[in-house]
Amino acid sequence: MAKISETLPGCSGHVHQSLWTADGSANLFYDGASSTGMSALMESYIAGQLYCLPHVLPMYAPTVNSYKRLVEGAWAPTTPTWAVDNRTTALRALPGGASSTRLETRVVGSDSNPYLAMAACLATGLYGVRNGMKLTVPATKGSGYADKSRGILPRNLWEATWAMKQSPLAKELFGEEFVDHFVRTREWEWRQFAQAVTNWELKRYLEII
Repeated sequence: MAKISETLPGCSGHVHQSLWTADGSANLFYDGASSTGMSALMESYIAGQLYCLPHVLPMYAPTVNSYKRLVEGAWAPTTPTWAVDNRTTALRALPGGASSTRLETRVVGSDSNPYLAMAACLATGLYGVRNGMKLTVPATKGSGYADKSRGILPRNLWEATWAMKQSPLAKELFGEEFVDHFVRTREWEWRQFAQAVTNWELKRYLEII
């Protein structure tokens, strides 16, 4: 589960990524001549992930419980933001040496299917590279929870699934057949939750209303 208790931080499935030459001799995310240490290719990769994030969120956060982790102040992101070494943003850039420069996608929870989560990371990052996207979104300064300049992430599984279902971009990246099947499974999951009466509801309403 991504969140087993409201008194504890959640369980993440952060994905660290870097792109290398085919022979593995050079990290293409690193640029020693850049003031940030990040290459233009890395910036395009980050731009692609930021742009695509709201369209594929259920691949990172696939359950009702996933969104109990994605709340303010719990070391998990709530906004489509990025910064260097900032654990409150969705994307945490880690420029360092030639072997260590990488991107950490922090949205992913421990309840995700790792194959789907990694596929989403790669597909959306490479979307930015393929389209030559520029990283025009400024790095967040301070709290990523407070930086709502680009809005907030969907707040529950239903909102996230609806966004993916309506997204031409998701279908472009993963194919209409996959998106149709996957969002149907997430809609089914939400319907099962909607029918359930939880302990929280019993404690709060049974003898009060």
